[in-house]
Formats: sequence, C-alpha cells, structure tokens
Amino acid sequence: MQRKKCYTMTSSDELLIGYDYDAWYGYGDRIPVVTDASTRTNSQTLIAGMSGSGKSYLTNQYFARICLQGGDDSVCYFSDFKQDDTFAYLRDCPRYYPYDRTIEALEIVYNILHKRQSGEDKLRTPVTLIWDEYMANILALLGTEKKKAEAVMHKVSEILMLGRSLAVRLIIACQRPDATAFPTGSRLNFGVIIVIGAAIESVYSMLMPKELIEKVGNRQFGTGEGVVLLQGSGLRFIKVPVIRNEDKLKAICIDALTRG
Repeated sequence: MQRKKCYTMTSSDELLIGYDYDAWYGYGDRIPVVTDASTRTNSQTLIAGMSGSGKSYLTNQYFARICLQGGDDSVCYFSDFKQDDTFAYLRDCPRYYPYDRTIEALEIVYNILHKRQSGEDKLRTPVTLIWDEYMANILALLGTEKKKAEAVMHKVSEILMLGRSLAVRLIIACQRPDATAFPTGSRLNFGVIIVIGAAIESVYSMLMPKELIEKVGNRQFGTGEGVVLLQGSGLRFIKVPVIRNEDKLKAICIDALTRG
C-alpha cells in the first residue's frame, strides 16, 4: 500500500493544489497533485466554480501557497469585487482593493508589467494579482462603463500573454469564465485551470478540448472536488485539502499584502 503523505503550509517549489480524487475515494490514499506555479512556468491561474463549490476556500489556500513559494521579495495585490465575509480578514491590508477599487490594483500591476517590458524595471521578483469574482466585476462594468470595461479586459489579456517572462501573473477566480470577459482567446493563456464543484458541461467546454472533457466521464464532483488542467494538457482530478491551521493561512496572506 502506498504511504499516505500530508502536505502542510510550508515553502516548496511544488505547489499543492489538492489530492488525487480517484486515489482518495478508491484507496483512501492522499496522493498530492502539485504544479510548479513559480514564474519560471506559465503560472497564470484560473479558478472557476459556482456558488457553494468551495472556490473561495481553494482560492484562500492557493493564495497562501503562492505567497510562500514567492518568498519575501514577492509582492501581491488582492482585488475583492464581491467583498463579502470570505476575505474580510484582509481588509486592513494596504494592498487589498475591495469592490469599487479593484481596477486600481490592476493598474498598478499593469504599470509594473510595462516598466519591466520597457527595461525601466530590471527586477524579476514575482508580482501577483489575485482577483476574486472577476467575471461579475467585468459584467458590472459593462453595464455602466463599457469603454472602461473593454480597457480593463485588454490589460488583463496583455498580462496573461506577456506576464510569464516578466514575472507578473494573475490568479483569477470566477463562477463562469465566459468569453465576454476574456476577449481574443485570452483564456488560452492560463497555465493552471481549476474547475471546482459540480460544473455543467458548458463550463468545461469553455476551457478544455473535447478529448479531455470525455476523460471526466461520469465523475460527480461535490464541494471541494474538481478538475485541474496543467499547462494545457495534464488533466487531473482533485479533492481540496482541509486546512488545519486557518490562523496560519490568514497570517501568511496578510503578510503578503502588507510587507514591503
């Protein structure tokens, strides 16, 4: 029998996304599903899941693990459009941008990208923008300020296309990643795609080719379970870990949005 392995909130080149779904339910084994989410690879990340899927719980974990992996020199920004209680513990952080200030964080990260592209900024320390409920944010903008929304989507697309080599990345969480908010095929630029919870087939078809959708088969994912697509081809099924020390997780995220 394979020995069980428990991954904790520690620094590593391998970022734990979850445990292998089939090994968990078939054999009771905790086989880690990991990826190199450093800026050496395409670590642009999309997390999709409907209400109640466990998306926010996973986003919290993923954020904390990214912070640990990036080290003390990395800089993170957090855009929280919905601003419910999920990320309330971040509200006093200087790089937390709620509701009507989410675009400010994008502008900062976008300017860093261009300074690095022009050669003005020689640094390649990781810069990360986590944007929760991105799709709802764009739809709200489209309803009131269409030109501004289009400008925002263009900047998001540019970061997705150019960010890897300049160590600038996005972690976007939303319910349905419709093409409306990702023009010119920019969804294809995500290196890590996670669909959590019971997703309808149309969500899979937005993000994966047909042959990979067929591999999902008759699996019925519940809260905290789902599909991971790594670098466009590596399809895995996961169960999201339970965090035993939530205070430590929160402290890591608060520090990442405060230091520097």
